[in-house]
Amino acid sequence: MQPTDFVKKWRDMELGERQAAHSHFNDLCDLLGVTKPLDDDTKGDTYTFEKQTAKDDGRIGFADVWKKGHFAWEYKGPGKDLDAAYRQLQRYKGALGNPPLLIVSDTKTIRVYTDWTNYVTEVHEIALDDLLDAKKREFLKNVFENPSALRPKRSRDELTRDAANDFSGLAQRLRERGHDPHTVAHFVNRLVFCMFAEDVNLLPNKLFQRSMELAVKNPAEAQQNLSDLFRAMSLGGRVGFVAVPHFNGGLFDDDTALPLEKEDVKLLVHAAKLDWSEIDPSIFGTLFERGLDPSKRSQLGAHYTDAEKIMMIVEPVIIEPLTAEWEEVRGKIEAELAKAAKGKGATRTRAMNRAKKLHADFIEKLAGFRVLDPACGSGNFLYLSLKALKDIEQRANSEAEDLGLPRGLPRVGPENVLGIEINPYAAELARVSVWIGDIQWMQKKGFGTSTPILRPLNNIENRDALIEQDEETGEWREAEWPEADVIVGNPPFLGNKRMIGELGEQYVLDVRGAYRELPKTADFVMFWVLRTWKLIRNSEVKYSGLVTTNSIRGQNNRSVLQAAADNQQIFRAYSD
Repeated sequence: MQPTDFVKKWRDMELGERQAAHSHFNDLCDLLGVTKPLDDDTKGDTYTFEKQTAKDDGRIGFADVWKKGHFAWEYKGPGKDLDAAYRQLQRYKGALGNPPLLIVSDTKTIRVYTDWTNYVTEVHEIALDDLLDAKKREFLKNVFENPSALRPKRSRDELTRDAANDFSGLAQRLRERGHDPHTVAHFVNRLVFCMFAEDVNLLPNKLFQRSMELAVKNPAEAQQNLSDLFRAMSLGGRVGFVAVPHFNGGLFDDDTALPLEKEDVKLLVHAAKLDWSEIDPSIFGTLFERGLDPSKRSQLGAHYTDAEKIMMIVEPVIIEPLTAEWEEVRGKIEAELAKAAKGKGATRTRAMNRAKKLHADFIEKLAGFRVLDPACGSGNFLYLSLKALKDIEQRANSEAEDLGLPRGLPRVGPENVLGIEINPYAAELARVSVWIGDIQWMQKKGFGTSTPILRPLNNIENRDALIEQDEETGEWREAEWPEADVIVGNPPFLGNKRMIGELGEQYVLDVRGAYRELPKTADFVMFWVLRTWKLIRNSEVKYSGLVTTNSIRGQNNRSVLQAAADNQQIFRAYSD
């Protein structure tokens, strides 16, 4: 088929989705010179129309066209909502093997979304008349034959670093003008979340970006514009004629905004044009924190843990045990469903109810599962732990649906992760990272958000994780940690000879007095190790994984490790 013939045929076509989809797709294959589903795969195993899959509510659905390892394609009738079609594909994609391209179209428009893990999503829209262009046709041919040619050039890591660098400069200028560092941090955290919310369509009509663009000529307006926006986000309201949802969560608890100069506003306009929907929470917080407080840079450099190393902790502590448990539960469900298939009447009903209960009990356990990071910094461990729990829950729901059970909606959320952090704006950064990560996951899987959009994260606490003062005696004692199933994290590294100089003599005396089991020569990290080991010993925590340094093997720290090893409570170690 020639391009002019294709365009002429489909320009005036008004058939609905069902009548037109297969014909349009087959004509497109002819136009591009690629194989059609029925020519390439008569069994429908790798390339087919109407690929059966699962919806999020447990019902059976169908992807209009699917090619394994290439794309999932959803058609809509002329004038229908292609954004809704994309959300539908996001719900299907896991059951379709997570193809790298998600495509939605009607007979007038084709929209291609890239969906590679750890890469920024790109959207390519091709109108009907664009198919007269040989380059556009070559692009679409790659969709069928060489999808890797469409892989984005920019990774999420690169985007995140660019965004963090922009805000480092803004934070520094605000501090230099005499604003309190914590006030600056809170203000900049708000700006970050506004840009994220805008790019995931929770904050409508590009309100933030437009407000900054309008203020470039008159920077004095920026403070009032932001104050109006924060006020609306606090309880839900309006900015002009635009309705703004209720966000708050403590991040937008008032309408305070700092005054901005022209260069600040220009920077915000530039930053707002980045795709904040793809920000990577696992590194964003730490990069951002470096920019907020230059005095922390060397410390953060020592403590920063990349996602790969974090997963070396999360895998054995969270993913492996819960996955093994689910596989055991799934086996029991399969056995009950086999009984139901053979039985009749009440026998069949009882077996089906037992299968449903097995699934429901496992999901209930996940909903109540708690992960504690008692030195959470800007939330890297918390975000990746939450994502791991949500992925396990999704797998359990999907596999339960495949076995014939109703598939539930997600119940795991930000309340599943607990944090303690002594630095107030690092604690807030951890909350922002968890909020962003949760919203990203929900949207990528095709689920919506409820209001208020931000639930208060009081489970991420700003306090000392090691000691607290007895109200009656005034003595310092071990600080209470919230109840948790597992503990993960990267406690601060500080050798015993540097503790007094870095932390102050009185604080060090108070900590050592509260933890008399440790020798006075023990390194700072060992206080976290000791506390964690005691919780495991008392069966209050099942598993833990902490990042430490090689120095913990030294004579000054070995007593705690030896005690734990004697009790068979240290089971795995990694080394660079």
